[in-house]
Amino acid sequence: MNDTVERDGNREEQRATRKREPVFNLAGSVLALIIVCVAVHLFRTYLLTPSQDSGLVLRLAFIPLRYSGEYAIDVYALISPLTYSFLHGNFLHLGINMIWLAAFGSPLANRIGTARFLLFWCLTVLTAALLHYLLHSLDVTPVVGASGAISGMMGAAARFAFRIDRREPKPAFGRPLLSMAEVVRSRNAMVFLAVWMLINLATGLGFGGSESIGEIAWEAHIGGFLGGFFGIALLDRYRPASPSADERTPPDT
Repeated sequence: MNDTVERDGNREEQRATRKREPVFNLAGSVLALIIVCVAVHLFRTYLLTPSQDSGLVLRLAFIPLRYSGEYAIDVYALISPLTYSFLHGNFLHLGINMIWLAAFGSPLANRIGTARFLLFWCLTVLTAALLHYLLHSLDVTPVVGASGAISGMMGAAARFAFRIDRREPKPAFGRPLLSMAEVVRSRNAMVFLAVWMLINLATGLGFGGSESIGEIAWEAHIGGFLGGFFGIALLDRYRPASPSADERTPPDT
């Protein structure tokens, strides 16, 4: 009877725990990035004049022509390959990116931790800018948005075949990172990779664009995706649990 009471108590405790689970279970680092992106856009929209905003974009957006050799390499040339990710074209652009950041960023941040997640953000933002620069080195169009980093998170998610362990208080991508061969054998990963690449190819060919969002830097998306797909192996902190003594020692026969 005592065992029955104890089991019932455990069930009640589990139900209470589930009830206390927040609706939006965002990782702290993801929430911080969302706040920064939203705050920057609100500041630009409501506190700057159009000319001041243009000046800020020219300084903090990624502009490939800046690195052509015709212009001096100043502090903005050094920081804009990172700061462009915090600028967005309009509220629709911002909203779409923040939704995807919340969806793909939290399980990744919970998996690798805050410091590594922020390094991952920087890595994918840089690889996104790099590929865009290699293909458009003389372009004067400013590149803005967090899409490169978010594409990198999608690339990392593919290495986990989108498996999320929801048993932990903070849901995170579970199990070891998939090898290249395992990715190829994973139906979920391969279907996602094919669809994602087709969408970006269609974007590059001029389909699916929107005047409300503006021209889409699809090359930066691919650069960020590749940075995340391969770079996650450098930042993943998963370590398989050591086998117990019973598991190491074969049973007597």
